[in-house]
Amino acid sequence: MFEVSPRTIYRDIDTINMAGIPVRSTSGVGGGFEIMQEYKVDRKVFSTADLSAILMGLSSLSNMIRGNELVNALAKVKSFIPADKAKDIELKANQIVIDLSPWIGNRNIQPYLEMIKTAMQESKLLSFEYADRYGNKTARTAEPYQLVLKNSHWYWQGYCHKRNDFRLFKISRISNLQIKEELFTPRDYQKPQLDFTDIVETMQKKIKIRIHKSVMDRVLDYCNYEHFTPDGNEHYIVHFPFIENEYYYYILFSFGDKCECLEPNHIRTEMKRRIHDIATLYEN
Repeated sequence: MFEVSPRTIYRDIDTINMAGIPVRSTSGVGGGFEIMQEYKVDRKVFSTADLSAILMGLSSLSNMIRGNELVNALAKVKSFIPADKAKDIELKANQIVIDLSPWIGNRNIQPYLEMIKTAMQESKLLSFEYADRYGNKTARTAEPYQLVLKNSHWYWQGYCHKRNDFRLFKISRISNLQIKEELFTPRDYQKPQLDFTDIVETMQKKIKIRIHKSVMDRVLDYCNYEHFTPDGNEHYIVHFPFIENEYYYYILFSFGDKCECLEPNHIRTEMKRRIHDIATLYEN
């Protein structure tokens, strides 16, 4: 019925037992597992902090990933809230708001998230076109395994039939996404590596930039306030973490004329060359 092995069922039963829910087993014809009929979930098992945290997490997910299971889960959690604590729990749950939906941008993200989630639940293949960072598109078919939110960008981990390997696909680069009727047998896989802090820190070096105070909040997305030194009333000197690649040059250019690279000289020279190329483009 559930399309899983008996071993999986036994593991699930153990998990239910470990959660403190008593499971009774009977052997023989008509036997099996059941929760003890007299057992009722004790509403006191959840503290005010527990319920606030659960509500906060479910509400955050429901902004981007919709579905009956989330609606049902929210309704069930709310049923555990005692009437005399409802106001206090609602206040605590609303103290932190996590809204994963973008201000503006690719309108396909949310419907694609729901399609990928459906395909994962039903073990169905996905077909789509995928654009690399240079805009080159290739037709792909892949098995979906995991949705990932990293640095405000959505990705999904899947086994790509074209590459015969696991790949992390950025959803904003996907077009013409479709759920195929063809089913796949889930395979063992490793979760994608998402923490590159140690690697990035070894590659980064500090450069000196001068910024106007109007872009300070954006610069703080990339470094700490300890890296800032006031330079008059309107500007700051910042020791900015930098890697010599396209991505980091784009970051500097995103600050426009509110940012000047002071040191080292070869990066300042490269900035001037790129500015000249942009100016030449508009002269034509």
